[in-house]
Amino acid sequence: MKGFKDFVMQGNVIDLAVGVVIGGAFTALVTGFVDYIINPVVAAAGGSGSIGLGYQIIDGNENTFINVGALISAIITFLITAAVVYFVFVLPINRAREFANRNKPAEVEAAPEDIVLLTEIRDALRANTTPKA
Repeated sequence: MKGFKDFVMQGNVIDLAVGVVIGGAFTALVTGFVDYIINPVVAAAGGSGSIGLGYQIIDGNENTFINVGALISAIITFLITAAVVYFVFVLPINRAREFANRNKPAEVEAAPEDIVLLTEIRDALRANTTPKA
């Protein structure tokens, strides 16, 4: 069970799971907000009688409309989703990890083998030689 807990608490697994869940769960909410609140405001910036904020390359041909408003809406959608993911999931998980790591004892690094051998040799030489008084 400890191995599974360690696997789940790894940063990559948690981050990936958060991305998938949030991407699916908040898509409808953010899309609705942008479609029904932000898009009308952006389209109104195009002026009255306009089909939105953008440019018509060839008059009368709807297929040549460059929709700048849709790009602005996509950017707003991304920023809202990223903010929700960060503040609702990533920030609390990072704080929980910091709290869990505060209570762990510091890991002692093992000295390399050559350092251990040199230390043993030094100690043996000190033990065999006595200072002359």
